[in-house]
Amino acid sequence: MPSSAPVPASVDDTLGLFSAGNYVGDRSLATAVFLALKLRRPLFLEGEAGVGKTEIAKVLAAGLGRRLLRLQCYEGLDVASAVYEWNYSRQMIEIRLAEAAGNTDRSAVESDIYAPRFLIKRPLLQALDSDEAGAPVLLIDELDRTDEPFEAYLLEVLSDFQITIPEIGTIRAVEPPIVVITSNRTREIHDALKRRCFYHWVDYPDAERELAILRLKAPQADAAFSRQIVAFVQKLRSKDLFKLPGIAETIDWADALVQLDKVSLDPAAIDDTLGVLLKYQDDIAKIRGSEAALLLDQVKAELATAGR
Repeated sequence: MPSSAPVPASVDDTLGLFSAGNYVGDRSLATAVFLALKLRRPLFLEGEAGVGKTEIAKVLAAGLGRRLLRLQCYEGLDVASAVYEWNYSRQMIEIRLAEAAGNTDRSAVESDIYAPRFLIKRPLLQALDSDEAGAPVLLIDELDRTDEPFEAYLLEVLSDFQITIPEIGTIRAVEPPIVVITSNRTREIHDALKRRCFYHWVDYPDAERELAILRLKAPQADAAFSRQIVAFVQKLRSKDLFKLPGIAETIDWADALVQLDKVSLDPAAIDDTLGVLLKYQDDIAKIRGSEAALLLDQVKAELATAGR
């Protein structure tokens, strides 16, 4: 882990942090991140899958020299997986040892087995611990996948940065963690949780920003080829598809085409690799063949007109 660094002192410094982490973000995103850091509020990022929401937390952790704690959300996520659980096997051993030693004081044994050394900390509880580098970055990824009861449980954590454990009491953070929450908006997140956060919608990038991202993440594709790739993906996003390709798919597609020794798009290469860009068969069937060829013709015509 790199040495710790102070939080950015301005929006421009935040853009510099993005740049140092090879993340191409716009000024509105940098403003939201700067304010969340400065005012110590959770940052709530919504947007389609693959637009770079999760990467922001990784860039912050690396750039600030903090631990990154990731809680990957899913349906049925509970306290034992997200917050804490007791090490039952070690507790049972402790009880058997107490019995073997003739210790019959139940209250003493109970007090001993619920000592902190038997506590298994999960990401939310770990996030309340600080170290020499400072408070960690807590990434609560894809919150929309969880159930509403778990979302309600987060309110205590995000309001006061504390967690109550019945056997021990309330544990509070000395320094609030840097919290980044992401959602792909498969369901609406309750207003009570959103009110505790600064909100930002992470949209698909425009062509220029996506080209800049591709130059950083897939530099093996030359400039002219990268423009073709980006222009084609931008055209795809104008179509009525079940799942539009994100930035991650653009990068993967560029890498795949380079591995196939392609230096320019052609209809056959597009048809053969559509599964890298599109993740649903109905979308692939809609684009493959004549539609892909038509989009490619439009891309080449537009790039030729622009002198590229």
